[in-house]
Amino acid sequence: MKKPRGAAPGPRRAPPTHPMTAAEFQAICGVSGDTLGRFQAYLEVLEKWQRRINLVGAASLKDPWRRHFLDSAQLLPLLPPTAKVVCDLGSGAGFPGLVLAILGRGGGREFHLVESNERKCVFLRETNRITGAGAIIHHRRVEKLSGISADIITARALAPLAKLLEYAIPILAKRGQCLILKGKGWREELTEAKKNWIIKESHIPSISDPSGTILKLEAISRRDRS
Repeated sequence: MKKPRGAAPGPRRAPPTHPMTAAEFQAICGVSGDTLGRFQAYLEVLEKWQRRINLVGAASLKDPWRRHFLDSAQLLPLLPPTAKVVCDLGSGAGFPGLVLAILGRGGGREFHLVESNERKCVFLRETNRITGAGAIIHHRRVEKLSGISADIITARALAPLAKLLEYAIPILAKRGQCLILKGKGWREELTEAKKNWIIKESHIPSISDPSGTILKLEAISRRDRS
């Protein structure tokens, strides 16, 4: 993956096929020991809370450094240097939004995490505090969100792309972009979305999921049906 000029360190090579270790994640993403410690604290809280509420798929915790942390971190080098407001819709357990907030600490960006589930918001606030991520947590439904003009909107496993665009457009800045993590059905979702939306899109292969992709969407407008 080519890293934009001026971007923070990001993933540099494909992950191994075995369950990823913390050290391998650190090497791939180029994070400091301090930042790695924040992610290790994140994982400890995630595993603790997972025993009480369903935050992520149980099987994914057999390989969390790849399935969650790397999957989220691969978006970092795709954030334009000029993007100052990043909004993660349907944050759930914080992927990808809280991971990006940890990686972007002190970089002058705002990271907004939007989640409608109250208990998941409690988890996000606790993990945000423990990791010092500095994210802004919004406990509300994404369709009720207002007062934000996002340069970048991110999402993972929230909704089909056509519906996701309905959520995103009201809060997306004029020249903003969407970076959406999608699985193997992304082509079908994109085709369906284009029935109602005009989109300039590009797709970047996921380094965490060989069947997945990152959809970069910009110049989005609704088709005129008149």
